[in-house]
Amino acid sequence: MLDATRSPLHPSARDTLLAALDAGWADPRRLHQDGRRARLLLDRARESVAASLGVRPDEVSFHPSGAHALRTGVAGLRHARRRVGTRVVTSAVDQAVLLHEAHDADPDADPLPVDRLGRLLPETLRSALAAGPPVAAVTLQQANGEVGTTQPLEDLFPVCRAARLPLLVDGTSSLGRLPTPESFDVLVGDASSVAGPPFGVLVVRTGTRFDLPGPRWEPEHGREPADPWVPLALAAAEAWQQTTHARAAESASAHALVDRVRAAAADIPDVDVVGDPTDRLPHVVTFSALYVDGESLVDALDRRGIVVASGSACTSSRLEPSHVLAAMGALTHGNVRVTLPLEAVAPDRASDVETLCRELPGVVADLRSRLGVTDL
Repeated sequence: MLDATRSPLHPSARDTLLAALDAGWADPRRLHQDGRRARLLLDRARESVAASLGVRPDEVSFHPSGAHALRTGVAGLRHARRRVGTRVVTSAVDQAVLLHEAHDADPDADPLPVDRLGRLLPETLRSALAAGPPVAAVTLQQANGEVGTTQPLEDLFPVCRAARLPLLVDGTSSLGRLPTPESFDVLVGDASSVAGPPFGVLVVRTGTRFDLPGPRWEPEHGREPADPWVPLALAAAEAWQQTTHARAAESASAHALVDRVRAAAADIPDVDVVGDPTDRLPHVVTFSALYVDGESLVDALDRRGIVVASGSACTSSRLEPSHVLAAMGALTHGNVRVTLPLEAVAPDRASDVETLCRELPGVVADLRSRLGVTDL
């Protein structure tokens, strides 16, 4: 399996989930014994996630998904700063949910352009903040889940600081796979990126102006109308903890495997390997083959037992052309995206990578031959 945007549960997270079904099923707001036990377990899950991310427990809230947490984070910043500005600034390679939020805030504003590696340059952000309507917040990803490129947050954050703007960092593809960034006001993650259940985490730095519109809820620091299901919170916390402990070895292993894929793909004529080759997620790579469509590549590889993805990472079920690749000026058709699962859930992933590298040249050549394209 080489398409692990969402993977099987980490074995420890699975065991934790099963145990929590008996121990943490109750409503943590009830005063009876089962409810108090559920509350204690929920508090422990929050403390564990906070420790894994290097933040304070009282800064952390839990949400149904990473996308939900992203929308909540943007809403809280926008509403708190509604008298200052309305525009939300993001880049052209950010997730669709952030692009939609930015469009809703200002339909006339375009996302910021990136370079051919997918990076937003500080001078581009500085110029954008100096022009146009007043800005409420800046939202950027730590690393792109489609091509792997990391954003230079340590250079972009001072630009936001100089403009007195909060920065929301989307870590839904990176937290646990990379060290937690230090440069943010609001941070969002998803436990599914570390072989946990789909479970969103929102971190709001102490002192950040954050206020959601509508009624004031009690759960999750007022950021959710209901408490999370405790077994999911515990499983997510366990997945993050396990991944954090193993991150150095896991990152080195995944990095080497992705280098292997990048080299094998680059050896095929007219195949474009995209994204930063060094400053990137350790487990993600995308490449595009000229004259071949992505759906045919995915199907042909699947018949050989190789599971990969294609199309936009946000709309992969429809195999739509990738807005990320388009923003980078890369080939948008015939693309294949490899997302390595953690070794803990896929002990045979090195063998799967070797199978992909062995079969890929023949698959591309065969598909091109069927189209009458042989002299490249």
